[in-house]
Amino acid sequence: MELRILGSSSAGNCYILDSDKEALIIECGMSFNEVKKALNFNISKIKGVLISHEHGDHARYIKDYIRSHIHVYVSAGTAKSLNLNQESNIHIIDRCHQHKAGNFRFMAFDVQHDAAEPFGYLIYHEEMGTTLFATDTYYLKYKFNYLSNIMIECNYRQDILDQNLSLTKSMRDRTLESHMSYETCLDTLLANDLSKVNNIVLIHLSAANSSAGEFKEGIKKATFKNVHIADKGMTIKFNKTPF
Repeated sequence: MELRILGSSSAGNCYILDSDKEALIIECGMSFNEVKKALNFNISKIKGVLISHEHGDHARYIKDYIRSHIHVYVSAGTAKSLNLNQESNIHIIDRCHQHKAGNFRFMAFDVQHDAAEPFGYLIYHEEMGTTLFATDTYYLKYKFNYLSNIMIECNYRQDILDQNLSLTKSMRDRTLESHMSYETCLDTLLANDLSKVNNIVLIHLSAANSSAGEFKEGIKKATFKNVHIADKGMTIKFNKTPF
């Protein structure tokens, strides 16, 4: 299994879990044409698309997938916010229920963001084990077992945010109430069992309020795991074991 990162910022988010035979898309905030190119235009291998919430940097191109008859999975709140019609390839899902797309199995859970009904996901595939995906949330109220890989938001660090004088009060307040800080990200990781985790991928870093190098080294030092900063065009081996 490979994780392909097409975008991981406020400009657009899209991730592909790609095995030789099938792929799962997480978020559709990047052009569908970029997804096609990443998959060598073999869109028949796409088994589904998971959307966390309705904001444009995560869901802007959702209708391209719908028109291409690809199965799209969203919460009821997200579907309503995006005015999605009840088409056969749109699946309204509830949290804490298991769903299947090809050989991918996944379960949604609620997160804390200024959106209608935002979700994080636990995603399982035999090749990669269980991956935790959590973005655009200022904390996680759950702990997770048997994780092999983690994709988690690490948007800002408090001291950098405090020194950013270009931020308006409303922008600062929204960041604090909708996105995960470095400090909370670290606490969240250490609260979970990381014994089987191969990769920690820090996603959705703020361009103005983060320090990628410091974040990577700090999380790596605390967890003793392979830590990656999500960057456009990056590919990461995402197998169940490190071998």
